[in-house]
Amino acid sequence: MSLRHALSTPDAEKASLSTRLLALGIVLALLVTVPIWVPNSYYVNICSQILIWAVFALGLNILVGYAGLVSLGQSGLFGIACYTAAYLVSIGTPHFEAGLAAIGLAIVTSAVFAVLSLRTTGISFLMITLALGEILWGIAYRWVSVTGGDNGISVNTRPTPFGISLASPSAFYYSTLIIFLVVVAAMYVFVESPFGISLRGTRDQARRMTTLGYNVWLIRFLAFMFSGLIAGVAGLQFFYYEKFVSPYVLSLSTSATVLLMVISGGVATLLGPIVGAALVIVMQYVVSAYIQQWNLVLGAIFVAIILFMPEGLVPGSLRLWRALRRRRGSAPAVVTVPVEPES
Repeated sequence: MSLRHALSTPDAEKASLSTRLLALGIVLALLVTVPIWVPNSYYVNICSQILIWAVFALGLNILVGYAGLVSLGQSGLFGIACYTAAYLVSIGTPHFEAGLAAIGLAIVTSAVFAVLSLRTTGISFLMITLALGEILWGIAYRWVSVTGGDNGISVNTRPTPFGISLASPSAFYYSTLIIFLVVVAAMYVFVESPFGISLRGTRDQARRMTTLGYNVWLIRFLAFMFSGLIAGVAGLQFFYYEKFVSPYVLSLSTSATVLLMVISGGVATLLGPIVGAALVIVMQYVVSAYIQQWNLVLGAIFVAIILFMPEGLVPGSLRLWRALRRRRGSAPAVVTVPVEPES
């Protein structure tokens, strides 16, 4: 029996499923107990940031990975949620209503972005989304009476869902973790759904999908809306984490950062954007405390990923693991033949 046939048996599939469930259980246990085993509140806050940026990266991955549309305007959707919540809370609007308005406006803005940018694909799509994002950045920078300009908008409170205060780092981390898990579950359902499969079809064979009767533009439009929803959720979380918003959240740097998270971790994967977000945030807030030129180190890591794992860290690591398993499975067995003693 060949190794491939052996690995395809029901016992092997059950073992693989058990291994995955065990790994998932370990990861969930580690995430839930972060405030216990993490040294201090500073690192708990870093973990919260990783989860927030992971949500943001997962939203962008819908466009980049599953739709094949590279966007540099995602910071506009992220920032519009931040500014909407900040402005409404600053004038006395309750947190719940401000949050709903922030996510709703992010969805509306994503619809406008989609209508204007989905006329094209490729580099033209990228440039249009970049221009739209820069327009929003300019509005935030110049409309001082509403946005505060460079000074931004700051608030002093966080919401208290079900009467639970989110003032402490641990409490805010758990609220962020719940939202993160909900987004990951929604992403999994989205990817495995018929709509997700059709979206990947528009990425790979848009003309063939049109020939088969699919409305490629509408599929991409709805995907853009879903991406905007997740970006709005991430933006709302980021605002409540910082309790402050400035034009930086709408800048090209923010869009480029989240795009690098997706590409470095692995596009069209659920785990890739999360790993990419963890890599960038750890380099920015942990490694920078020990290495002054942390940007140089991060750039070198990105170059190494492009050279040796162009598909990203997660797919590249899986490829290496499978290669090692194949090499181990194809190693010739050593057979010992007993030798009869000479008489």
